Amino acid sequence: MRSLRDLSLGARRWPGALALALVVPLAGCATGSGEPDASPSASAPTRAGGTASAAPDVRAELRVDGRTREYLLHRPASAQGPQPLVIAFHGRGSDAAELREQSRLEKAAGARGMLVAYPEGIDSGWGAGTQKTPQRPDPGLDVRFTEALIQHLVRTEQADPERVYVAGFSNGGSMALRMAAERPGLLAGAASVAGQLPAGAAAVEPTGAVPVTVVYGAEDPVRPIGGWPSPPPDPEEPILPSRSARDTAEAFAAAGGAGEPVTEEEKGYDRTVWHLKNESGSGRAPGDVQLLVVHGGGHTWPGSTFVPDKRLGPTSKALDATDTILDFFAAG
Repeated sequence: MRSLRDLSLGARRWPGALALALVVPLAGCATGSGEPDASPSASAPTRAGGTASAAPDVRAELRVDGRTREYLLHRPASAQGPQPLVIAFHGRGSDAAELREQSRLEKAAGARGMLVAYPEGIDSGWGAGTQKTPQRPDPGLDVRFTEALIQHLVRTEQADPERVYVAGFSNGGSMALRMAAERPGLLAGAASVAGQLPAGAAAVEPTGAVPVTVVYGAEDPVRPIGGWPSPPPDPEEPILPSRSARDTAEAFAAAGGAGEPVTEEEKGYDRTVWHLKNESGSGRAPGDVQLLVVHGGGHTWPGSTFVPDKRLGPTSKALDATDTILDFFAAG
């Protein structure tokens, strides 16, 4: 889901980092065979493990399926024992540094003793759908990369395999949802801001119980809250059709055996909650699926101080999406 290209099909693109520069050392460069394998761990070699005295912010590399992939890693100030891990996916046309600036997940997560990894997508985007395209002939590539990255950080950074979470914005939000749908046993929770499950030929179907929260602006001008079953053609890369935000949440609720939802009106947003009944593949407690519809919100990250393009709509201050997401993860 392109941020501005969904809104305008002209040649202009939203610049990836809006001139933001992240000054971090290039560290953790892993090497390996680089050949695709049925087991992602086979193409995710290890490097020297992180310690409490290691640099808190690094840019690192990991070779998976013959590609060298980059990610930003934020370590909490003190690390004692296994730590929760959040994998955060940027939006299309964006990059890891921009999501870091937009969400400030690393600050809030660091205060909670959580690792945060911001991976870089291929060509500034993610294969959030299952359909092959000329630009993404291997639709499972990013799923395997994410699996490998998680396994790598479990081995080298003391990430707790029982407390691994994914989150994302826009196309990155859809990528987080795809991981939750296809690898529920790998995750303790998932969150999407302005992202929906792909539909049509690229459809992604939840396969098990996993706690999921979907945050969506009611006035999103880029990817309508009601879904986009027939998006216009895009000569650069096809725009994926999508379900509505509510249908997205309901799909995860159904996969977890949830009953009827309960909706509560909060100040500036509505919260709908489904209580899951089925245990996830990992054996963790069921948890909840929730949909937060932000009144008047655009294609933005609620509570952010980041200033996006005006065509993306307003940024609501009624809800702090970062704290809401991390609180949701901690409660699961």
